[in-house]
Amino acid sequence: MKWNVLNEQMLHGGDYNPDQWLDRPDILEKDIELMKASHVNAASVGIFAWAALEPEEGRYEFDWLEKIINNLYDNGIYTVLATPSGARPVWMALNHPEVLRVGPDLVRNHMGARHNHCYTSPYYREKVWNIDKKLSERFGRHPGVILWHLSNEYGGECYCPLCQQEFRNWLKKKYGTIEALNKQWWTSFWSHTYSSFDQIEPPIPKGELSVHGLVLDWRRFVTDRTVDFCAWEKAAVRAGGSDVPVTTNLMGFYDGLNYFKFRDVLDIVSWDNYPFWHRNPADESDTAIQAAASHDLMRSIKQEPFLLMESVPGAVNWQPVCRLKKPGMHELSSLQAVAHGSNSVQYFQWRKSRGSSEKFHGAVVGHDGTGNTRMFREITALGKRLENLKALTASTVKPEAAIIFDWENRWALDQMQGLLNNSFENMGRPNDPKHYFPTILDNYSAFWRMGIPVDLVDMSCDFSSYKLVIAPMLYMQRENIVQKLRSFVENGGTLVGTYWSGLVNENDLCHQSFNPFGMQDLFGLYSEEIDALWPDQKNWLVMKDDGRRYELTDLCDIVKISTAEVLACYADDFYAGAPALTKNSFGKGTAYYLAARAGRDFFFDFYNALTKDLDVTRSLGSSELPANVTASLRIGPDAQFVIVQNYNAAPVSFTAAAALTDFETGEAVSVINLQPYGVRIFYKN
Repeated sequence: MKWNVLNEQMLHGGDYNPDQWLDRPDILEKDIELMKASHVNAASVGIFAWAALEPEEGRYEFDWLEKIINNLYDNGIYTVLATPSGARPVWMALNHPEVLRVGPDLVRNHMGARHNHCYTSPYYREKVWNIDKKLSERFGRHPGVILWHLSNEYGGECYCPLCQQEFRNWLKKKYGTIEALNKQWWTSFWSHTYSSFDQIEPPIPKGELSVHGLVLDWRRFVTDRTVDFCAWEKAAVRAGGSDVPVTTNLMGFYDGLNYFKFRDVLDIVSWDNYPFWHRNPADESDTAIQAAASHDLMRSIKQEPFLLMESVPGAVNWQPVCRLKKPGMHELSSLQAVAHGSNSVQYFQWRKSRGSSEKFHGAVVGHDGTGNTRMFREITALGKRLENLKALTASTVKPEAAIIFDWENRWALDQMQGLLNNSFENMGRPNDPKHYFPTILDNYSAFWRMGIPVDLVDMSCDFSSYKLVIAPMLYMQRENIVQKLRSFVENGGTLVGTYWSGLVNENDLCHQSFNPFGMQDLFGLYSEEIDALWPDQKNWLVMKDDGRRYELTDLCDIVKISTAEVLACYADDFYAGAPALTKNSFGKGTAYYLAARAGRDFFFDFYNALTKDLDVTRSLGSSELPANVTASLRIGPDAQFVIVQNYNAAPVSFTAAAALTDFETGEAVSVINLQPYGVRIFYKN
């Protein structure tokens, strides 16, 4: 039944913290009144309520929570019930300091903050198991509870002795012998060879950071430990007798965890979205593109609809500049999530706290405690609109193109020394000197501009359903990626590869060959050397057919051709005239190789032509989209839904290539008119 609830209506609501207001029954009563007025149908409850649920060790107080859940349900509002492990109570930290994390300085934290707990601590796991199981026993079959929200924004790492020993056990399981580990980590460099697993410490600032295999494996271990803890919480809920689906709120492109590892634990993926809207009000496209890519990444984890678990209706309190959303932007950014596969729009937070760090974080209800605000009126209008979009919940996004974004590849590129390094000014984000993440977005931007749905997948995913796969900067090779890409192209797929690919194995150990390793015949070339450019230096890609020129930056791969056809060459430097873009037939398919970092103008022109040749589905068919307007496509069993979004602060009008029907009005439309920050939804049978 709970699956039906989630699949039959758009959820609208957010984080509700009644435990902060238990001494104010008038406020709790007003909350219900305002929720109904704003068309809220779901509330996430109990996320940081451990102190109210277990005020002292072993004494559980759930009656207040039962009253809240009953009252919500009686008023037509479902509960997304959280486990409280995101922040432990004071008594636990003081009585059992071993639950607190140890930092990379090897000093144990004091009580404070959230996620300040060790995922390995037997005591902490016992306490989490007990309270999760008891919550499940009490509320797991309640008709109002439709989803379990495990913890909150899992993240961070612990360097305590228990975690260090678990890391050594993890390494033993992976490598089997210390000799195998030494070989894969290449520890003979600087005479850092280990003679036993007991000698290994995690990478720390005052210890070992030069052995990249160690750093990489530690990050993998942190992910595995976190996933294991998440699975532990799910098992506790199931032990309490509840079969209600589980989720946890992920954080988009968050660097600390490989979210694809959560795929088999979570029943539903959900995530928290906080874009930097209005940083450049004249052109919102950069923010819109990153938010859209984040939605697509979250959907791609399970290849299923996801939930927008947190967003903000106004201004956050933690960005460098906390701007309000201009009129219309809240609805646009919310429906952007729906366009990319979300079946919910939910907020942090329902009501602003009176104190502590998030008291000025945006909320549905402000400190005035009324609905007499611009934002409340916009939320209410969106709530009404979402009620009429329940048909979309049976649909999903089914892309024919995919971009490989791989967390472990990102980690390896971040620590790789050479080419572009953090020590130089203006080399990009401090933790992205090779510009991997911006390169992913640059490729993605072309599809956003064309209104072409796209998945973001990692090396563990299956590529067989796609017509086009793009693999930017595939520096690391893992998960049998070489054979998967070869098979994909052999069977008729089209692959786009790039510079700085196929250099190392899964443990960051260099291949002893020209690169891209194992794919030289696939691309019909090999890389002999690669040049790095300073930020103020450029080269140019010149197309052979018509002489078009595109600016190149950062990295220029110098390749030697075997069977590939040269489509473009470099214009400058000692490698002027060398291939910069190539095409190679392989089996039934085709592999392109881009030898340097190009800009968004190149990617739009290149993918525009390529996707037309491949007949990749566009959400609005052959319609030409105006600047800063995009379209998304959700496909259901009986209809297709096209969601057209205007990221301009001015109205836009353009002619559709084929007549559409407005899903919300039933009107036949040939000219699409969009208000500033407007969204329209069309369907075609």
